Amino acid sequence: MSQRIKIKALLESKETDREVTVKGWVRTFRNNQFIALNDGSTNSNLQVVVDFENTDAALLKRLTTGAAISVVGQLVASLGKGQTVEVKAKEIEILGDCDPEKYPLQPKKHSLEFLREIAHLRFRTNTFGAIFRVRNTLAFAVHQFFQERGFIYLHTPIITASDAEGAGETFHVTNFDLANPPKADNGEVDFKQDFFGRATNLTVSGQLEGELGAMALSDIYTFGPTFRAENSNTTRHLAEFWMIEPEMAFYDLVDNMDLAEALLKYVIGYTLDKNKEDLEFLTQRLTEEEKQKPQQERSEMTLLEKLQFCLENDFQRLTYTEAIDILKESTPNKKKKFQYPIEGWGTDLQSEHERYLVEKHFKKPVILTDYPKAIKAFYMRQNEPDAKGHETVRAMDILFPGIGEIVGGSQREERLEKLEQRMDEMGIPKEELWWYLDTRRFGACPHAGFGLGFERLVLFVTGMGNIRDVIPFPRFPKNAEF
Repeated sequence: MSQRIKIKALLESKETDREVTVKGWVRTFRNNQFIALNDGSTNSNLQVVVDFENTDAALLKRLTTGAAISVVGQLVASLGKGQTVEVKAKEIEILGDCDPEKYPLQPKKHSLEFLREIAHLRFRTNTFGAIFRVRNTLAFAVHQFFQERGFIYLHTPIITASDAEGAGETFHVTNFDLANPPKADNGEVDFKQDFFGRATNLTVSGQLEGELGAMALSDIYTFGPTFRAENSNTTRHLAEFWMIEPEMAFYDLVDNMDLAEALLKYVIGYTLDKNKEDLEFLTQRLTEEEKQKPQQERSEMTLLEKLQFCLENDFQRLTYTEAIDILKESTPNKKKKFQYPIEGWGTDLQSEHERYLVEKHFKKPVILTDYPKAIKAFYMRQNEPDAKGHETVRAMDILFPGIGEIVGGSQREERLEKLEQRMDEMGIPKEELWWYLDTRRFGACPHAGFGLGFERLVLFVTGMGNIRDVIPFPRFPKNAEF
C-alpha cells in the first residue's frame, strides 16, 4: 500500500518512463481502453490506458464507474489532449466492485438537491471534491494565522450550563428517561438527579469560557462545533456548525476589527495560493449557474475576482448610525422594495440591508460598529450616550458580498457594575454566571473578541449558494441523516 503515489503528484510529475502504483475510483471507462481514475487528491483524472486485447474480458466488465482499483504501470508522456502524463497499465486489480445498475452517481450532471440526499457519496463528485479540499485549506490557514501570532488554541466545552447569547435556542443534554423524568416536590423536573446535577445544553458559543482563558493567557482562540436549536430552514442556517472565536486581553474595538480583517484576508489569500485549480473549477461552476439567472441578479464579478477584490481593498468602516442614514435614504427603501423597511434608528438590520450596503452602496466588505444597546448581547461594552441620547455598545459586524454578516464581535464590558446592571436589565441570573463575573472582580482589563462562522466563510470562498453544501453532513430541522 505504501508504494502508492497520489494522482495529484503524478499529474505534476516531470519524471516519466518509470513504474508507478496508483489507486483510486473509476470515473469512466471508454472504448474498453481508457480509464479516467480519481483518488480525491485533485479534480483532475489520471488516464490509465488498458491493453484490452491482452486483458481478461471478465476483468474489463468489472471496470465500472465507482469501482475501486489498483493499477501498476508505466508513467509515460501523454499524446492525448487534456493531460501531460498517463499510465500504461501492466496489472489491474479490482479492490471493490461497483454495480452500475444500482450506483446512484452516474457520469452525468446531478442537481445539488439530489446530491444532498446522497451526502455519503457526494464527496466523489468534482464539485464536492473541490469544496472539501478548500474547506480543509481554510481550516489549516485559520490555525496557522493564529499560531503565527502567538495565540493559544483553547478547547472550550461542548456541554455547558450557560446560554452565551441568552436566546434560549439550545439543545438540552440529559440522561433522563424522557417519558418519565424524576420530579421535584414542586412538580418540575428535578435536574439535581440528572448526570451533571443540573440542566445542561450543547454550546451555542465558546466565548464566555474563551474570555476566562484570555484573562490569563492574553490571546486565545477556539475552533469547534456549536449548536443552535433554531427552527430555520434557510440557505444560511445550520443546527450544527463550526465557529472560530478569538478572545484577546488588552484589545479595544479597533484592535479587534484590525485582527478580524487581517484573518479574513490571510485565509482567503492562502487558499487562493494553495487551491488554485479547485477555485478555478468552482468559478466556472458558478459562472454556469449564474447564466440561469436574470441579468440584474448576476454577480458583477467572477468568484476569483471577488476573492481577489477582498484582498486588495480595505474594508469600509462605519457606525450603525451612519448605516441607518444611508439605508433610510436609499432607493429601495424609498420605493418600498425592502421586505423590512428602515423606519429609523434602532431597527435590527436584516440580511437585505447588509447586502445593500456591501453590494450596492460601497461595493466592498463593510465593518459596522456601535450598534444600539437594545439589540445586542449583555457582555458588550457600553458607550456613553451620543448627542441624541442613543445608547450604543462597542460591537462590530463584518458584512461580505453575497453572505451578509460573516463576523460578529465586540469589545467586552470589563466594568463589573455595568455588566451586572445589564444582566439585571436582561433577566440573566448573575448567580449562574458567578465564574464569568469573577474575571471582572479579579484583575479586569479591557478585552475584545469575535466569532467567525466557518461555514459562512467556506460558502463565500467556494461561491456556493447553500450552507448545507459546504459542511460534510448538514444538520438542520428534521434532518440528521448519515
